[in-house]
Amino acid sequence: MISVLIVDDDFMVAKVHAGFIQRTPGFAVVGVAHTGAQAVLETQRLQPDLVLLDIHLPDINGLDLMHQLREVAPELDVLVISAAREVETVRRALRGGIVHYLIKPFSQTDLQERLEHYRNTYQSLASSKDVAEQADVNRVFGLERGDRPLPKGCSAETLQLVERALLASMGDLSAAELAVVVGTSRVSARRYLEYLNDEGMVDVTLKYGVGRPERRYAWKQA
Repeated sequence: MISVLIVDDDFMVAKVHAGFIQRTPGFAVVGVAHTGAQAVLETQRLQPDLVLLDIHLPDINGLDLMHQLREVAPELDVLVISAAREVETVRRALRGGIVHYLIKPFSQTDLQERLEHYRNTYQSLASSKDVAEQADVNRVFGLERGDRPLPKGCSAETLQLVERALLASMGDLSAAELAVVVGTSRVSARRYLEYLNDEGMVDVTLKYGVGRPERRYAWKQA
C-alpha cells in the first residue's frame, strides 16, 4: 500500500483530494497538512511514500518546502497539485525531481491516472531486483511505447481499454478472457497483449493443461 500525505492550505480541497486517493486501489491517505511547518512535522512522523504538494501555502512556497520534506524523508516522492501555471514554476518543479505536475482544478480521473502511472512506474524501481531493464527506465520517463508504432489494425483507444482491464483485474488474464472484457476478438486481444509484453508492461506465465499451454498476462506490479 502506497502511503500519501496531502499538503494543501484549503481544508475542503484537501478533503476532496483525500476522497479521490482513497478510491484509487493501492493508495491510502495517512495524513493531511495545511501549512509548510505542519507538513514537515507530519512527513517526519509518518514517513509517507508520496506527498501531494500544493505550491501556494500560507507560510512557504511549496517548491521551497519540497527540499525540507526530503531532508526528513530522503526517499519521499512528490506530486505537485497547484493552480500555478507559470512555465518557470513548472520548470522549477521538474528540476526539483517531482513525479508529476497536475494543474487545478482537475477531476478524480485525472488524479487517478497520475497515481496509477506512479504506482506502475516509479514504484516498480523499488522492487527487489537490483538491476533496471531499459523497459523499467522507459516507464519512468514516460516512454513506455517509445516511437514504436502499434501493431497493424490496433488503435491507441483500444490499447487504453486493454491496459485498464489489466489494471482492474484481480489476477492474470488470457487473450480470450480479455477479448470478452474489451469487446474484441481473441486474436486482436492477443496482439495487444503481446505488444505490451514486448514493451515490458506485463508479466507472462504459462498455464499447462490439455493441448498447448495457455499464455496468461498480468500488469507488472510494483
